[in-house]
Amino acid sequence: MMPTNAEYLRFLPEIILTLTGILIMFVEAMSSSSSRLFAPVSIIGLAAALIAAATADPGAAFHDMLIIDTFGTFFRVLVIGVGILAVFSSSEYLRRENSPGGEFYALLLFSVMGQCIMVTANELIMIFIGLEISSISSYILAGYLRDDPRNNESALKYFLLGSFATAFLLYGVAWIYGLTATTNLELVRKAIETPGFDSFALAGIAAALIFVGLGFKISAAPFQIWAPDVYQGAPAPVSAFLSVGPKAAAFAILLRVFLTAFGPISERWTPFVWGCALATMIVGNFAALKQSNVKRLLAYSSIANAGYMLVAVTAHSDAGAAAVMFYLAAYALTTIGAFAVIAYFARKGERYVAIDDFSGLAQRQPVMAAMMTIFLLSLIGVPLTGGFFGKFYIFKAALDANLVWLTVLGLLNTAVAAYYYLHLLVVMYMKEPGESVENLPPVGFGLQVAVYASAIGTLILGIFPSSILDYASRTILK
Repeated sequence: MMPTNAEYLRFLPEIILTLTGILIMFVEAMSSSSSRLFAPVSIIGLAAALIAAATADPGAAFHDMLIIDTFGTFFRVLVIGVGILAVFSSSEYLRRENSPGGEFYALLLFSVMGQCIMVTANELIMIFIGLEISSISSYILAGYLRDDPRNNESALKYFLLGSFATAFLLYGVAWIYGLTATTNLELVRKAIETPGFDSFALAGIAAALIFVGLGFKISAAPFQIWAPDVYQGAPAPVSAFLSVGPKAAAFAILLRVFLTAFGPISERWTPFVWGCALATMIVGNFAALKQSNVKRLLAYSSIANAGYMLVAVTAHSDAGAAAVMFYLAAYALTTIGAFAVIAYFARKGERYVAIDDFSGLAQRQPVMAAMMTIFLLSLIGVPLTGGFFGKFYIFKAALDANLVWLTVLGLLNTAVAAYYYLHLLVVMYMKEPGESVENLPPVGFGLQVAVYASAIGTLILGIFPSSILDYASRTILK
């Protein structure tokens, strides 16, 4: 049976992203003087895909392998929005590094396209395909500056560990197919709920294998070992993209798979996720205390934030899913903005990425220091920022699910996190300027858009949280 026009329209964002990426590669091959066109063309393609995703009619497509619902629409809009901010923050960086190649933007578009497939997939095989499209592009982006040994090391570690984790995911999919004779999420759930199903232990093992594969993508402990090295070695805009886009898509899969297909065996996987959430928060926050490199600090911060979101996943409820969705929106804006400031400040070759290099930044560049302050306060969870309500909804969902001890330990971890975020603020505002803050270049237009849009979005979510939460709360995963 051929797909209908309605099904193609539901898949229109992915089609637009693919064609835009191919167009950029074709133009680059035909003309060597077209580098200034790549960023605007990418923005136009991403904007068109964003509009198509936001206006897509709900329903299934391609024999129910993809499903467009409020959940999928939210995450498609989120990852495409992240892609737009990543392009704005990258254009000036690439010109500075003398690498304004079109393949960077094409890879970014293909990675976003893979993430869109992931978040709308209703089939384990489609999840795997989307994951691989996104991952392969991300591996190359991590090593994009081929003459920089840090980039090469970053890409190699990411590729080797990522391939290893994907094998666990695929092995779990194979187990589920062997147990239920299907890879469709709804049919898997029905098979597990069928009276007479007696393979609950094996289904629990399959769920654990799939969680290992997804745990790598969200950098959850004990699968987080790749994140600090990759974030530190990759170009700063790529680190920003990797810390948000793939993580958001992986959490979308985690929620859809574990709250739908594996919902009937939640008593088997909930304790495992409980322990993983706690370990992730502890590892991320306490390791961040010892960091002197700001990119590495944000890498451990990313790990800790994954732990907070796993707290809501452990709640196994619609409120928990909505909390994760809101938190990811706030976290995306905050992290993209923070890395954009770092990309500006580090300058050519990323020479200034130590925390002490930020000494006196507020005196030499008060606007960028103020933007960085907003992002750090949001990561702490200070009121009037998106991070505050993100943590509030996360821990409220956990308390509603009677996860009292996990909530208490999570709150204690947020207190630990406040120390290393405030340390960076102290360095920016209370220390004398050094050589690193002298002769700062003007802030380019693209970087201004990325930083200011992220800061405004962070404040909007902190002042009007219902703008996102009301939409997220209408999402019910069964």
